[in-house]
Amino acid sequence: MGIAGKTAIVCAASRGMGKAIALGLAKEGVNMAICARNEEALRKTAHEIESATSVKIIPIMADLKKGSEIKSLVEETVDRFGWIDILITNAGGPPSGPSLSFNDQDWEYAVVLNLLSTVRLCREVIPIMKRQGWGRIINMVSMAAKQPLPDMILSNSVRAAVLGLSKTLSQEVAADNITVNSICPGWILTDRLESIVRKQAETRHDSYENVLASITADIPLKRCGKPEEVANLAVFLASERASYITGTTIQVDGGLIKGLL
Repeated sequence: MGIAGKTAIVCAASRGMGKAIALGLAKEGVNMAICARNEEALRKTAHEIESATSVKIIPIMADLKKGSEIKSLVEETVDRFGWIDILITNAGGPPSGPSLSFNDQDWEYAVVLNLLSTVRLCREVIPIMKRQGWGRIINMVSMAAKQPLPDMILSNSVRAAVLGLSKTLSQEVAADNITVNSICPGWILTDRLESIVRKQAETRHDSYENVLASITADIPLKRCGKPEEVANLAVFLASERASYITGTTIQVDGGLIKGLL
């Protein structure tokens, strides 16, 4: 992929899609800092990836809702590696529920977690990429940004804002050889999906298995995705081979979204 020796920051990488992306980049020879809030899980993931590859992984505890910790994450990565070539923004989703059940604090939490964290990460990293004349930013979003989901008003709204941010940035930094793209995962087998399915099962007074079956029934490929299937796209977009792709939003959803764009 032409990115051996590059340096990345991969957020929320202790598990799920973040972990799969980190491993995928490591297999291409990318050194990186990975961040999460759970120190034990983060260090375990770093050890697993280092053991499976020949790259250097730095685990950095960071709460992406805090600007000071994002700044420290970037500074520590630069101190250790000297530069940053690839940024994977990623964060857990906000709570689900009926639209009128959320107050101002809930909305503020969602904005800070999913939108402002992306703004802050990009703001810290883009000047570094500009000095290098090369960069890849991949924002992990959600299919909810393209096709709103029931009982997910917070995610539907804030994730769509990230797409607006990504498209705007892609226009502003293209002349510096920096690409900005977004990935919208569909139903991917992660802890997050399991939590959503269990909550829906409780609401519907149904079983976990029945709710999961109802979800996969709507997917043309008739199954949920795997984290590594999302990672494959992220690694490609981070590579030299994707040098003429920017400002795009690509779903990895087994064909679930029916829209043309």
